[in-house]
Amino acid sequence: MIKTVNCIECPKGCEITVETENGEIKSINGYTCVRGKTYAENEIICPRRVLTTTVKTANGKVVSVKTDKPVKKDEIFDLMRKINEIVLDHGVAIGDKIAGNLTEDINLIATNNTEIR
Repeated sequence: MIKTVNCIECPKGCEITVETENGEIKSINGYTCVRGKTYAENEIICPRRVLTTTVKTANGKVVSVKTDKPVKKDEIFDLMRKINEIVLDHGVAIGDKIAGNLTEDINLIATNNTEIR
């Protein structure tokens, strides 16, 4: 099977063609750097994304958050269920860890400052 992916690792946006057979990569073409090749391999074998969302606060507001590492795409919905249970009762600053070891040593960090009153 042949699949085409557009690399998002740099502004070039290479169109990379990956040929697979029996679930294994047979060839990769169209990349212009090692990062592109690695991206294409990962996108075919185990796609991952950095998850950005919000967490509720005790005062009814929300704070924006993200995972500190990419998450397997097939684990995003389970992770969102965990995140939806979090309610912050204290203020946070950008970069503060909101929750640790959500999955595979992935942490949830604040991407905005907020005060809880």
